[in-house]
Amino acid sequence: MSFPIDKTEVQWRALLADKGAEPLAFEVTRLAVTERPFTGRYEAHWADGSYHCICCGAKLFDSADKFDAGCGWPSFTQTAVPGAIEERTDRAHDMVRTETVCAQCNAHLGHVFSDGPAPTGLRYCMNSAALAFEPGEND
Repeated sequence: MSFPIDKTEVQWRALLADKGAEPLAFEVTRLAVTERPFTGRYEAHWADGSYHCICCGAKLFDSADKFDAGCGWPSFTQTAVPGAIEERTDRAHDMVRTETVCAQCNAHLGHVFSDGPAPTGLRYCMNSAALAFEPGEND
Protein backbone atom coordinates (compact mmCIF):
# COMPACT_ATOMS: atom_id res chain seq x y z
CA MET A 1 0.00 0.00 0.00
CA SER A 2 1.39 3.41 -0.87
CA PHE A 3 0.88 6.65 1.05
CA PRO A 4 1.29 10.27 -0.10
CA ILE A 5 4.25 10.77 2.27
CA ASP A 6 6.90 8.06 2.18
CA LYS A 7 10.33 8.25 3.84
CA THR A 8 13.09 5.89 4.84
CA GLU A 9 13.69 4.89 8.44
CA VAL A 10 16.65 7.27 8.59
CA GLN A 11 14.53 10.14 7.25
CA TRP A 12 11.72 9.48 9.77
CA ARG A 13 14.20 9.36 12.66
CA ALA A 14 15.76 12.65 11.55
CA LEU A 15 12.40 14.35 11.02
CA LEU A 16 11.11 13.35 14.45
CA ALA A 17 14.38 14.38 16.11
CA ASP A 18 14.21 17.77 14.35
CA LYS A 19 10.69 18.24 15.72
CA GLY A 20 11.96 17.48 19.23
CA ALA A 21 9.72 14.42 19.51
CA GLU A 22 10.46 11.93 22.26
CA PRO A 23 12.40 8.83 21.08
CA LEU A 24 9.29 6.73 21.71
CA ALA A 25 7.56 8.58 18.83
CA PHE A 26 9.64 6.70 16.25
CA GLU A 27 9.04 3.34 17.91
CA VAL A 28 5.28 3.94 18.11
CA THR A 29 4.70 5.45 14.68
CA ARG A 30 7.12 3.46 12.56
CA LEU A 31 7.43 0.14 14.51
CA ALA A 32 3.87 -0.07 15.95
CA VAL A 33 5.06 -0.19 19.56
CA THR A 34 2.43 0.75 22.18
CA GLU A 35 3.30 3.19 24.95
CA ARG A 36 2.56 2.06 28.49
CA PRO A 37 -0.89 3.05 29.76
CA PHE A 38 -1.23 6.24 31.80
CA THR A 39 2.23 7.47 30.72
CA GLY A 40 1.43 9.54 27.62
CA ARG A 41 1.34 13.32 27.77
CA TYR A 42 -2.18 13.54 26.26
CA GLU A 43 -3.95 10.87 28.31
CA ALA A 44 -5.19 13.44 30.86
CA HIS A 45 -4.89 16.51 28.61
CA TRP A 46 -8.12 18.50 28.22
CA ALA A 47 -7.21 21.78 26.51
CA ASP A 48 -9.17 23.01 23.48
CA GLY A 49 -7.50 22.37 20.16
CA SER A 50 -6.69 19.62 17.72
CA TYR A 51 -4.48 16.57 17.60
CA HIS A 52 -2.25 15.97 14.59
CA CYS A 53 0.03 13.21 13.34
CA ILE A 54 3.48 13.73 14.91
CA CYS A 55 5.11 12.57 11.67
CA CYS A 56 3.37 14.57 8.94
CA GLY A 57 1.12 17.07 10.73
CA ALA A 58 -2.19 15.78 9.32
CA LYS A 59 -5.16 16.78 11.47
CA LEU A 60 -6.62 13.67 13.10
CA PHE A 61 -8.84 14.58 16.08
CA ASP A 62 -10.54 17.54 17.76
CA SER A 63 -10.46 17.96 21.52
CA ALA A 64 -14.27 18.17 21.54
CA ASP A 65 -14.34 14.47 20.61
CA LYS A 66 -11.91 13.38 23.34
CA PHE A 67 -13.25 11.49 26.35
CA ASP A 68 -11.93 9.68 29.40
CA ALA A 69 -12.20 5.99 28.59
CA GLY A 70 -10.24 5.02 31.71
CA CYS A 71 -7.97 2.85 29.57
CA GLY A 72 -4.76 4.87 29.98
CA TRP A 73 -4.54 6.31 26.46
CA PRO A 74 -6.14 9.37 24.87
CA SER A 75 -9.48 8.30 23.42
CA PHE A 76 -11.72 9.94 20.84
CA THR A 77 -15.19 9.19 19.49
CA GLN A 78 -14.44 10.16 15.89
CA THR A 79 -11.84 11.58 13.57
CA ALA A 80 -11.72 15.30 12.81
CA VAL A 81 -11.47 14.80 9.07
CA PRO A 82 -13.10 11.99 7.09
CA GLY A 83 -10.43 9.75 5.59
CA ALA A 84 -7.66 11.04 7.89
CA ILE A 85 -7.14 7.57 9.31
CA GLU A 86 -6.93 4.19 7.62
CA GLU A 87 -7.88 1.02 9.42
CA ARG A 88 -6.45 -2.45 9.02
CA THR A 89 -6.62 -5.78 10.80
CA ASP A 90 -3.95 -6.29 13.45
CA ARG A 91 -3.36 -9.90 14.51
CA ALA A 92 -0.35 -9.22 16.77
CA HIS A 93 -0.15 -10.53 20.34
CA ASP A 94 -2.64 -13.35 19.71
CA MET A 95 -5.49 -10.83 19.35
CA VAL A 96 -7.55 -9.51 16.47
CA ARG A 97 -7.89 -5.74 16.63
CA THR A 98 -8.36 -2.85 14.24
CA GLU A 99 -5.16 -0.84 13.88
CA THR A 100 -5.32 2.84 12.93
CA VAL A 101 -2.67 4.53 10.79
CA CYS A 102 -2.33 8.03 9.40
CA ALA A 103 -3.70 8.06 5.84
CA GLN A 104 -0.98 10.49 4.76
CA CYS A 105 2.18 8.81 6.08
CA ASN A 106 1.26 5.34 7.41
CA ALA A 107 2.22 6.26 10.99
CA HIS A 108 0.84 3.77 13.52
CA LEU A 109 -1.48 5.69 15.83
CA GLY A 110 -3.23 3.07 17.92
CA HIS A 111 -6.43 1.03 17.60
CA VAL A 112 -10.15 1.62 17.28
CA PHE A 113 -12.72 -0.35 19.29
CA SER A 114 -16.50 -0.54 19.17
CA ASP A 115 -16.99 0.07 22.90
CA GLY A 116 -17.10 3.87 22.88
CA PRO A 117 -19.90 6.24 23.89
CA ALA A 118 -22.78 7.52 21.77
CA PRO A 119 -23.26 8.78 19.20
CA THR A 120 -20.57 6.82 17.32
CA GLY A 121 -20.00 3.91 19.70
CA LEU A 122 -16.31 4.08 18.76
CA ARG A 123 -13.21 4.46 20.91
CA TYR A 124 -10.17 5.61 18.97
CA CYS A 125 -7.49 4.62 21.48
CA MET A 126 -4.34 6.52 20.49
CA ASN A 127 -0.73 6.66 21.60
CA SER A 128 0.24 10.12 22.85
CA ALA A 129 3.68 9.65 21.26
CA ALA A 130 2.00 9.54 17.83
CA LEU A 131 0.23 12.87 18.33
CA ALA A 132 1.08 16.57 18.35
CA PHE A 133 -1.38 19.00 19.94
CA GLU A 134 -2.24 22.38 18.49
CA PRO A 135 -4.06 24.66 20.92
CA GLY A 136 -7.04 26.67 19.77
CA GLU A 137 -10.72 26.39 19.17
CA ASN A 138 -12.16 23.33 17.49
CA ASP A 139 -13.22 23.75 13.89
